[in-house]
Amino acid sequence: MLIIRILLALAVLPAILLMAYIYRKDSIEKEPLGLLILMAVSGAVSCAPASWLERIGTGLLSGFRMQFSSLSYAAMEAFLIVALAEEGCKLFFLKKLTWNSKEFNYRFDGIVFSVFVGLGFAAFENILYVFNYGPGVLASRGLLAIPGHMTFAIFMGIFYSQAKINSHYGYEQGRRKNMRLALLVPMLLHGFYDFCLMSGLRFLSLAFFLFVALLDCAALKAIKFGSENDRSL
Repeated sequence: MLIIRILLALAVLPAILLMAYIYRKDSIEKEPLGLLILMAVSGAVSCAPASWLERIGTGLLSGFRMQFSSLSYAAMEAFLIVALAEEGCKLFFLKKLTWNSKEFNYRFDGIVFSVFVGLGFAAFENILYVFNYGPGVLASRGLLAIPGHMTFAIFMGIFYSQAKINSHYGYEQGRRKNMRLALLVPMLLHGFYDFCLMSGLRFLSLAFFLFVALLDCAALKAIKFGSENDRSL
């Protein structure tokens, strides 16, 4: 029992640390902890429908496997199944729980809410990985997969906040455009992340680390800019 508790703690620790980081960056008006916990829990819950959609998508795609090269198959699985299902489910819960919330009253709030959903998803997914594949995955997932979900969520939150601003000012076309981008941009980032790992190609495996480094830098700059230039909707 003690070992299980230690593994659980280690599995969720990276996500908790990143949640604390983004919470500190919300410098003007902190969000209620109860709401943030709800967002993290909703992210964990979103793993279930995402997994269900992935199984359906993979089953459908498998029926056409012989018609595609291994590389094109990996691309479709990465972008159109895994990334679409996971980012779509995160965005669904994000919008369902926060779009009409009175707490969504600052530009940076969309990023905070999105990151808590993404890290809730990442924490629960990490628990599943640890208990399915053993503690050997803790280091790689703690350094790559969990921060990856955070960076996808940051870009989702940027466009989600912009959609809320557009809605606030009655700009319906801008709202729709930015809601689409709130799904499309993290989906493309997530899809490329997974595709590099699924492809089996050495040059893409090397490109993966460059991609992660650039993405992390861009995400940190976005957080810094968003925190320092935050304003009410």
